[in-house]
Amino acid sequence: MKATAMRLATVAAAAATAVVAQTSFAAEPFRVGAIVDMTGVYAGIGGPGGVAAVKMAVQDFGGSVLGRPIEVVSADYQNKVDITSTKAREWLDRGNVEMIIESTDSASALALQKLGLDKKKITIAAGSATTELTGKQCTPYGIHYVYNTYSLANGTARAIVEEGKKDWFFITADYAFGHSLEANASAVVEQMGGKVLGKVRHPLSASDFGSFLLQAQSSKAQVIGLANAGRDTQNSIRQAAEFGLSAGKQLVAPLLIVDTDLKGIGLKAAQGLQFTTAFYWDYNDETRAFSKKFHAQTKLMPTMVQAGMYSATMHYLNAVKAAGTADADKVMAKMRETPINDFFAKDGKILANGLMSHDMYLAEAKKPAESKGEWDLLTIRKVIPKAQAFEPLEKSACPLKG
Repeated sequence: MKATAMRLATVAAAAATAVVAQTSFAAEPFRVGAIVDMTGVYAGIGGPGGVAAVKMAVQDFGGSVLGRPIEVVSADYQNKVDITSTKAREWLDRGNVEMIIESTDSASALALQKLGLDKKKITIAAGSATTELTGKQCTPYGIHYVYNTYSLANGTARAIVEEGKKDWFFITADYAFGHSLEANASAVVEQMGGKVLGKVRHPLSASDFGSFLLQAQSSKAQVIGLANAGRDTQNSIRQAAEFGLSAGKQLVAPLLIVDTDLKGIGLKAAQGLQFTTAFYWDYNDETRAFSKKFHAQTKLMPTMVQAGMYSATMHYLNAVKAAGTADADKVMAKMRETPINDFFAKDGKILANGLMSHDMYLAEAKKPAESKGEWDLLTIRKVIPKAQAFEPLEKSACPLKG
């Protein structure tokens, strides 16, 4: 009798242990990671607002997937590749993170995408711009979602050259993003019969652009192209206005600028700037509805990167739900086959090289007298259809294009 009782007790204990283990597994969070520049030169583009956008997407999705609560982990990569690689590897190896989305630094995005390939995990570049992400360094698990240097340069440079301003001088951030943006804009200028009269490169987070602007001024170029972003762009534009360049015969053309930059600069200095964007909060009822919710949480209107981070996270979670698994290959297949139709994009599509192809917009900063409110900053001049905005798949250097 004692032996029988002991066996029954052992069986009961084993069953209880199994139930606890199953319950523990079911309760294991489904983790997504957002790695951004929290306080540096690009913090206003993605930064804390980008993390907030990812969390909003999780909340609006319902907070759980595959029977597991969704948890968002975040980190500041400080625009440093080594920090990005270390934190992402930690998340993937020990943190059970299923997907990582990042917001700005191109060099970090390339390193993250390579790590995603090694670990067979999906990575999404939201604010990083280099075309290498969907070119020679593309992977089966990498997605480039909001814009790239081709779309930014193509929209802005083409519009300005069409107005007859053909001689350019570039002030460029000296790393992968700046080089790529400068190269893409130069190609558009030269293809349309223009000339690049010179260029100068500056370190990330430069504070004094005086010598660079003097070189641009002395070149006599009609256009000073800014192949930089964030506070670097803000400082470039402010100091160009102080030098009187904006009021003269030379046009200052930022190739990447967002709403928070315009607000930081002020419309007095920014008025008349032409640039390309993927999103504007006041474009239609859908963009206004999303932006109102975002503003309620952050007290800011979303940049195109932050709006894109929400859209990309939602698209990913819907694909996980549809696939019924977190397996990266199956989820990527669902993400590619499902069009993106939301406030951010209409009939957007993730191509074989990982590029999310969608319409872009040519915008112009308003004059102070035209602005009717704190965030009434720009006018959308025209829609740039996705077939014109992005490089055709057949011209991509990606070996996965088919």
